[in-house]
This record gives sequence, C-alpha cells and structure tokens, in this order.
Amino acid sequence: MNSPFDPIPVADRHDSAMSETLHLANARLVLSDRVMTGHIRIEQGQISEIREGDSVPSSAIDCRGDYVMPGLVELHTDNLERHIEPRPDVDWPHVSALLAHDAELASTGITTVFDALRVGSITGKKARYDPYARGLATELLQIRAENHFKISHFLHLRAEICSETLLEEMAEFGPADRVGIVSLMDHTPGQRQFRDLGALKTYLTKKRSLTDDEFVAHVDKLKALQARIGAQHEVGAVQEAKRLGATLASHDDTTTEQVATSQRNGISFAEFPTTRAAAEACRDAGIAVMMGAPNLIRGGSHSGNVAAHELAQAELLDIISSDYVPSALLLSAFRLAEIWNDLPRAVACVTANPARATGLNDRGTLKPGLRGDILRVASARNTPVLRGVWSRGHRVA
Repeated sequence: MNSPFDPIPVADRHDSAMSETLHLANARLVLSDRVMTGHIRIEQGQISEIREGDSVPSSAIDCRGDYVMPGLVELHTDNLERHIEPRPDVDWPHVSALLAHDAELASTGITTVFDALRVGSITGKKARYDPYARGLATELLQIRAENHFKISHFLHLRAEICSETLLEEMAEFGPADRVGIVSLMDHTPGQRQFRDLGALKTYLTKKRSLTDDEFVAHVDKLKALQARIGAQHEVGAVQEAKRLGATLASHDDTTTEQVATSQRNGISFAEFPTTRAAAEACRDAGIAVMMGAPNLIRGGSHSGNVAAHELAQAELLDIISSDYVPSALLLSAFRLAEIWNDLPRAVACVTANPARATGLNDRGTLKPGLRGDILRVASARNTPVLRGVWSRGHRVA
C-alpha cells in the first residue's frame, strides 16, 4: 500500500524576497515530535540553526515564551474567488483582488497557498458558470513573477466533472503554470455534497435567485450532462493532472465505491469526505483525509456531513484546510491539539502533512535547511494570536 503522503514533485522557482538574518530566541519551538524552548536562526531564506535553551543573544528577538512554528500550508481555499467576485456577477479589478487575497492569507499565518480555480463551465442564464481560470491564472503568475506577493502561490484546478468545457479549459494549462493540485469535483445534484436536493435548492436560491421551475430545469440539465460526458471528463482530468505534474485529489467522497474509484485514479488525498465510512475507506486505501477548519471549529458541517472532530477522535484526520475562512486554519490546529493533547501532531495537519501531500519537501517543518517560513504565536483566552509571520525570513505580517 502506498503512503498517504507519497510526494508528487512540484517546482518552486521563485517566491518573496529574502532577508539576511532572522533570529528568534526564548521561544517554544513546535518541532515535529515535541515542543522545545530554544532559538531559531534563518539566513538567506532558510533555517540555518535550531538550538535548545532560553538564552537571548543580543542579535535575537526575545519571544518571551511564545510559540514558534512553521508557516501554514493551505491546499484548498475559496478565498481568491471571494475577492474576485465579492457579490454575484461583480467582477472586482483582478490585480487589486489578488494582492488583497495574498495579504489576507499572510495576516492569518498562511505562507504557502494553492489557489483554487474552477475549470469546467456551464452555459445558461442565472445558473451559468463562465470560464475564468486561464485568464486569472495568467494574471496571478505575472504578479508573482514581478515579486509583488508576500507568500508562496501555487494553483489548484478544481476540475468540475459535471460541466460542458472541462477538458478544453484544462488544455490551456501547461507544466510551467505551477499547477500543484487537480481535484476531481462532481457537483451533479443528488449525490456527494449535493445529495440533499433541498439543501442545494436553498443554496442556489440564495446565490442565483432561481425560481422553482429554473431550479428543476437546472437539476435536469446537470444530470443529463453528467450522464452524457461525466465519465469522459473524469478520465480526461486524470490524464491532464499527470501531464501537468499535479497531485490528484478527490472531493466529497461519500461511499466506499467512490473511494475505490479514487484509489484507481491515483488520488493522493481526499478533500472533505462526507461520511465516516468514506473516511475509513480512504484510510484503508492509503489516501490522506482532509477536512475543513470551519467544520472543526463550529463542531460540525454546515451541510450536515460528518463532523471533523468525529474523524479526529477516530484517528481518521490528516490535513486541515481553511476552506472559506482563512483565519480558521491556525485556530483549528490549536482546537485539534485539545482533542489529541498533542500540539506537534495537530500543527503537522496544517504544515508538514499538506506540504508532504503535494510534494513540497522544502517546508512545513522547523528543520535546518528548510524554508524560513515561520510564525510567532501567543495565546489569548485559548485562542492563538499571531505576533509575526515570516516568508523565507522576510516579515510579511
């Protein structure tokens, strides 16, 4: 059986500017297996030294017992789309939106992000989904090349199986586009996330103002579309992910049969399995399980799916994603630490584990030679408080 974290290499050629030296001392360093009082030095963007002890050299910042941990690695976030389209049919200026998104993530401790972009569109009137991923990705990569971002950005293509243009849109991307993840999404009504048609109707009524007749027509259209070309899209998306050198993820697996299909497709990690049975099948198949931080913090899924804390208690949780609340990622690690009574293990779910799942072996752990992506974290009323965020040794928040 393959490891849940078998890496698929992802190129990382350029990121934010590096400082000369950063030295943090008298800190509780969250290492991979323990919390140790000590100091850490970052030089030329990499961790150069970690040493135990509470001394504070004259060149160091006294952390006064605050935690120092790796920067957070975010695999699935809707945050960029929220900035691009802050209201339905409002197209915000993209450069401004991209920079605001980047700055917001940095302010929450996220130092590596896989920006989720939908590929696969639907024509129509109210319930349409227009192509946008290629154009937005080009703008994102240009801003990155000009060194305007604070943190490290990769692309996450959300391949919508139930769509009209999936393979045409994926063909517009190439191996140089930093596509780190391709997730297989199937939002056909009546299964997976949308198996409850009543919940889907409520969602679309709020988002797209559909009438009863428009909703019925939309559901019928998607079901017919999936029946006609869904299988072709799934096979093609898997092939495209291999061409792009991207890690494959599944989305909203609900049944053991769906997990078996994910295993055959070579899925590395499962985004938000909706049932405990699916999570257990993922564990048996060597597929890492990712759940949403809002689910963990709220104590359950907003759409009635399995609770993240239930999977954590059952030893079925490997990775946490902020999903739709960037600030939730750091908080979720501390909530998870309460469940497991193990802060290093919990922090790994938002650092080392997502980094490994996507082949980023140069970050996610406090270890000499790795990237100097570092957080300084205090606590207020059992809530983490960020006191500093550094990307490759350069302070970004």
